[in-house]
Amino acid sequence: YLGAKHMITGYDHILFLIGVLFFLTSYRDIVKFITVFTVGHSITLIFATFYKISANYFLIDAVIAFSVIYKGFENLDGFKKWLQKNPPNLLFMVFIFGLIHGFGLSTRLQQLGLSEHNLIYSILSFNVGVELGQIGALLVVFPLLLMIQRLKSFNKISTLINGLLIVLGGVLLVY
Repeated sequence: YLGAKHMITGYDHILFLIGVLFFLTSYRDIVKFITVFTVGHSITLIFATFYKISANYFLIDAVIAFSVIYKGFENLDGFKKWLQKNPPNLLFMVFIFGLIHGFGLSTRLQQLGLSEHNLIYSILSFNVGVELGQIGALLVVFPLLLMIQRLKSFNKISTLINGLLIVLGGVLLVY
């Protein structure tokens, strides 16, 4: 329950997922990108929690906010337009940011003061909840993105939404 609740109410995670899914149209691509993100955040969630590796959660949340800014910037073709270079490999970056998001999840989970008794069970059940929450968020977000992609004004809406991702990521970064 706590894992699903954290994912569904975690605006930073949902905003990042919107950025990742924004231009995807095939289920194969969605499965590929979401799997890479899931593997990344599961690795750090499980191992950092089990081995009690932690960091200042404000710092981790700031990097997660940066991931939202990054996706908006990347989606706006910012690397080519403003930096005159190609963006890094998309799947690799989603994996890296998945690791960071998982570390944020681990930091929150460690704040609960988990008992050593059945620790791995608690971690895994939290992770399953996170995945179920992520699936729930995807079931809402993806159909909306598909509807937006079919609009004649998609290019303008795309610029607006991805610009909004940058702004909202900036707000989360300051927060």
